[in-house]
Amino acid sequence: MRAFAAFLGLILVGFAVMTLGAYPAWLLLHPHFDFPFHRIWSRIGYLWLLVMIWPLLHWLRLDNRESLGYGVVRRIFLREAGIAFVLGLATMLPVALIMGALGLTELKPDLALDAAGWAKLALQGALTGIFVSLGEETFTRGAMYSGIARESGPRAAILLTALVYASLHFIGKAHIDAADVGPGSGLVLLRTSLQAFEHPLAIIDAFLCLAAVGVLLGLVRTLAGNIAPCIGLHAGWVFVITFLRQTTQPDRSHPLGWLLSDFDGVVGWLVLVWTMVIGFWIYRFYDRRRARVAKPAELPTGAT
Repeated sequence: MRAFAAFLGLILVGFAVMTLGAYPAWLLLHPHFDFPFHRIWSRIGYLWLLVMIWPLLHWLRLDNRESLGYGVVRRIFLREAGIAFVLGLATMLPVALIMGALGLTELKPDLALDAAGWAKLALQGALTGIFVSLGEETFTRGAMYSGIARESGPRAAILLTALVYASLHFIGKAHIDAADVGPGSGLVLLRTSLQAFEHPLAIIDAFLCLAAVGVLLGLVRTLAGNIAPCIGLHAGWVFVITFLRQTTQPDRSHPLGWLLSDFDGVVGWLVLVWTMVIGFWIYRFYDRRRARVAKPAELPTGAT
């Protein structure tokens, strides 16, 4: 479990660096730039990840295309990602329609868009899906999966990456007014960002749903041997969810409102059951497809 411990350590130490470094950085930058404290806090985390991820990958011998999940020629990679994107849309749209048909969601009352406005929202959803899936899949089903699978096998890699993937979604946004910033503000921001974990039963539906999604993506990663279909599926799902969040809101007074979580009004028990249903068909699809897709390209040891 050296690889898993290393990635977990990277995340935990990153939180410590953010917490300890945010206030000194604030003192240095705030007199010259009007940066909110929470933005400085989060940017320190991004900088930490950017600086430390490559030495970690090199140490774990994961700094090559195949380990990162890109070990197929570009043409095949893009084709598989595109097919998976369409599959992601096709498998997420029905549950979105079910939510509307049951009355669990309703259009936002102030929503007044013309054709150009709807097209803009669709484009934003697509771009959000692409960028989110690229980052999250490269980190979890790419590098982390490869490191764990090499040491402990694919089952451990699927489970552990799914748990990390689900957990990271509950790091909430926090804010501290400039007038309230002090030496302990980094710690306050850390606790506020992680406060969802103080009441686990309140997020259990969303957590299990996201973990199930992570397991499904891990199974696809195992079957495909690369992350192209993971990126496509993930992007398609995020596209639909982003579009839903921008155009609809949950009806909390509905008798079946408990089917949607308080986390984001989309994932929850309903989507958890739906994930298990579509997971069976998606698994079968990629189990049959892997025999028809080219194997990962042979790369020299240490190739990047």
